[in-house]
Amino acid sequence: MQGMSAVARWTLIASVIAGVSYVATWALDLPPGVETAWKGAGVALLTVHAALRARSPDGWLLAAVMAFGAGGDVLLETHGLTVGALSFLLGHVVASALYLRHRKPGSWLPLTLIPVVVGISFLLPHDRSGAPGIALYSLFLAVMAATALMSRFPLKTVGLGAMMFVVSDLLIFGRLGPLPDNLATGLVVWGLYYFGQLL
Repeated sequence: MQGMSAVARWTLIASVIAGVSYVATWALDLPPGVETAWKGAGVALLTVHAALRARSPDGWLLAAVMAFGAGGDVLLETHGLTVGALSFLLGHVVASALYLRHRKPGSWLPLTLIPVVVGISFLLPHDRSGAPGIALYSLFLAVMAATALMSRFPLKTVGLGAMMFVVSDLLIFGRLGPLPDNLATGLVVWGLYYFGQLL
């Protein structure tokens, strides 16, 4: 955390605390508004952290990505899956634009990830009527991850974080199909998602 202001450092620490502790709300009888705010706090604080450290258009693009993620976290609870997914989708578009600004020359191999992720996403849900919409969302998700892997940003942070986001979403789609919707799956989904965003 060298070169980071005290405010930026504490927003990052507060984000980790909020993100990790959110799972405790699953066992508490909290008002829905409190639980929703707690859920959104982790990535919302990452938004503030990114904004505090923004020194260029790239920094503000990153802050926008986090803002759409925080919006998605909250909108999933308040307005349902479609509206929440739209917020995440917009975040994927902004993230892809950021990564493409820093694309490594000749780095086309990660594009093969796109049909794989879209195909798996389409096949997972039992309710086939929802499969096209899930596949469409997953297209933007997969492009985001592919462009992250194609970028000059470090694979062990940005690339890994993008892939963790992909796996988290695939597990969510899996709960609409063959995977159990239980505590263990929920913990893995949230852990991959939050720490993917953190990376």
